[in-house]
Amino acid sequence: MERVVLRGGRIIDPSQDMEGLYDIFIMGGRVASIKPAEEGSPVGEGWLEYDCKGLVVAPGFVDLHTHLREPGEEYKETIKTGTLAAAAGGFTTILCMANTTPPNDSEAVTRFIKKRAEEEGTVKVHPVGAITKGLEGKELTEMAELKEAGCVAVSDDGRPLMNTSLMRRALEYAGGLGLTVISHCEDIYLKEDGVMNEGFEATRLGLKGIPAQVESIMIARDIELCELTGSRLHIAHVSTRRGVELIRDAKRRGVNVTAEATPHHLLLTDRMVGYDTDFKMNPPLRTEEDVEALREALKDGTIDCVATDHAPHSSIEKDVEFDMAKDGVVGLETAFGVLMRLVHEGVLTLKELVRLLSTEPAKLMGLQAGSLSVGSPADVVVIDTEREWTVEPETFRSLSRNTPFKGWTLKGRVVRTFVDGRVVYEEE
Repeated sequence: MERVVLRGGRIIDPSQDMEGLYDIFIMGGRVASIKPAEEGSPVGEGWLEYDCKGLVVAPGFVDLHTHLREPGEEYKETIKTGTLAAAAGGFTTILCMANTTPPNDSEAVTRFIKKRAEEEGTVKVHPVGAITKGLEGKELTEMAELKEAGCVAVSDDGRPLMNTSLMRRALEYAGGLGLTVISHCEDIYLKEDGVMNEGFEATRLGLKGIPAQVESIMIARDIELCELTGSRLHIAHVSTRRGVELIRDAKRRGVNVTAEATPHHLLLTDRMVGYDTDFKMNPPLRTEEDVEALREALKDGTIDCVATDHAPHSSIEKDVEFDMAKDGVVGLETAFGVLMRLVHEGVLTLKELVRLLSTEPAKLMGLQAGSLSVGSPADVVVIDTEREWTVEPETFRSLSRNTPFKGWTLKGRVVRTFVDGRVVYEEE
């Protein structure tokens, strides 16, 4: 295996509280050593050198919430194209959700995903198994078999588990196996046929609204169940101020709950929706007040990490009336550039952003990722924080183009991604 040295980059590694100019030496796919940058110092024959002067070098990003669509909806995304998109966005490890066709509710589907990822994947793929068979919310899956086959968590994401007793059993079963339950918090009976956030904008557009309580009611329920069972609960795509308050209070009480927010819920509001279906997602875009609460929650640790909720859809599902369009946006390739806006606005430091995208999500799921410490897998992202670029969906590596950020000019871009010391993405 190649011996690689990354020269003179500004290393930012929150896992070691490290920031400064260093050379990183990689052997056998792992970090062999990190030394203060010495310009021009020889390394001997057989080393492949990359000049990282003026660039930031960080642990590869980890996404806890990706939809790869394979098996079953390969016209939207495949494991091959989804992982190519991940690499272009600086993600070296992703968790893929279970709402495929058929769902990942069995050992056979899990092993298929793992095998396909090994054969065609560009980055590391960890499957998330379904909580219930067929995602139907009626009968628990064989979680022990799912874990044995390679699942690192369980979730019915895309569909809330409305049966409270079954959710309790799911937490107990998963907890006994050391698996985290990732919860999609949504009260479908209160939501009814809503399509965007309930409020002035929905009324102005004549669209059926979704109250914020659709989310917060279920967050409250699942926190109570988490406290009852003592198992690990992770709240997906938090979008509301009230949801943040409930999670913050639970953490103060010592409840074993963690949470994520998405780039789109941190940057966009319901005022931007119009009738553009690329702004239709679940949960829906909320108010400025909700966005501010999410940003504060990132700063104080109430929300533990950022996840993309990369949800590819083809034009077949998006180029229709707003009411009929599928929910979801792609996010792997734009996440870092979009989130750099929070750095430029002074909401986060760059080190905090790296922690939220890399170190924290890896730690939450117990993954060997999110660190450049000696002996760690050499999963590395190289970033040009000054690089300006325009989001052009037609250049995406993803098969789908459904992004609300099309045409945005962003400052900060991934220029190179390494997985186990091998370059898997390099900006052209």
